[in-house]
Amino acid sequence: MKNCFFKKAGLCAIAAMSVTGAFADEHQHYTPAPENIESRKEFQDDKFGIFLHWGIYSMTAQGEWYMNVRNIHWKEYEKLASGFYPSRFDAREWVSAIKASGAKYICITSRHHDGFSMFDTKYSDFDIVDASPFGRDVLKELADECQKQGIKLHFYYSHLDWRREDYPLGRTGHGTGRDTSKADWNSYYQFMNNQLTELLTNYGPIRGIWFDGLWDKDQQPDFDWQLPEQYALIHKLQPGCMIGNNHHLTPFEGEDFQMFERDLPGQNTAGLSGQDISALPLETCETMNGMWGYKIEDQNYKSSETIIRYIVKAAGRNANLLLNMGPQPNGELPAMGVERLREVGEWLAKYGTTIYGTREGEVAPHAWGVSTQKGDKLYVHVLDLKDNSLFLPLRSKVKSAVKFDDRRAMKFTQTADGVLLQMGEVPSGVDYIVELTLK
Repeated sequence: MKNCFFKKAGLCAIAAMSVTGAFADEHQHYTPAPENIESRKEFQDDKFGIFLHWGIYSMTAQGEWYMNVRNIHWKEYEKLASGFYPSRFDAREWVSAIKASGAKYICITSRHHDGFSMFDTKYSDFDIVDASPFGRDVLKELADECQKQGIKLHFYYSHLDWRREDYPLGRTGHGTGRDTSKADWNSYYQFMNNQLTELLTNYGPIRGIWFDGLWDKDQQPDFDWQLPEQYALIHKLQPGCMIGNNHHLTPFEGEDFQMFERDLPGQNTAGLSGQDISALPLETCETMNGMWGYKIEDQNYKSSETIIRYIVKAAGRNANLLLNMGPQPNGELPAMGVERLREVGEWLAKYGTTIYGTREGEVAPHAWGVSTQKGDKLYVHVLDLKDNSLFLPLRSKVKSAVKFDDRRAMKFTQTADGVLLQMGEVPSGVDYIVELTLK
């Protein structure tokens, strides 16, 4: 993920980056395979996933950007691997806890910016099997358990590397001691493609690759990342695998979903999501507390009410919520995070009908809330209203209105301009839902 420390420095440059060359090939046109179209639909139906930032940086307990922020020499940083022994890692417990939250998919870091691979790769010894005493392929165990429990799996993969000397220096990683004279893009590009081939060959069906780090070259707008060829490789290996890229721009040719970091589509409070909204499936990622990777003093977990409302607001904007947790160095998910998963799962078990499989409703988001829709059912999610009635600018004819909770019939008046709901009470609770049946 992109550290907020570097947010402002490159936004102007990346916003001006030309979507040509590596970003779009005028002589090619990407046509998604039928399997990919199905993945997109399934992804949109899921609405809720869990993001896991886990690596040897968890041992520092200072987040995933520690190597860069503290300018740790790569030869010192890699010593962390020799002490990494997450003895309490249990893929079954992880997947069970995440499934209980109502989440339908997991996205986990396969290799973050520090360059440590959390899987058994033939193309580097700096991985969890070869460099750590743990010696187990945690991604393989997680992939197998996801298949057993019916949870879809996505892999995060970094386009940059603060350790490898063949990665050409970008805007970050200047203090990690690399010999920049050894930069060799062709070598690094081949390394990435070799690893992506492993991930899409040895770990079963992977529904998504979540790229990050393109912004590292935002001060070199002519740099050619050779994305079309890389994207083509992924789609050749697994046609149903969706590609998303956290470049904070409108999607490029070959990408299958659009992501927004720390903001809902159309918002830009964090300064990372000013891009146009595309017609692709949408996903917004947000942390459960403050950091992406584990940080020991960061206990500022969002309440279950805040998380639930974020899921609802995302669904009302046709987007998924990818909610992040940073697993601990011992291999456990943080207890507070697991508690939040349980609480969210209890809510979704009761109200998931109004979220799963829906699309943004006919009534656009307002200050009071949002709407979701599935077939002839329009769900009005009232999150903040001080009145006992609500006007909806709805052109469709309404057959009936009920409070979703107790199926109590609700009075309404329909005019040419819309529908006035007479709720008979001031809405309260996490999410006051009215179910409209349309004619």
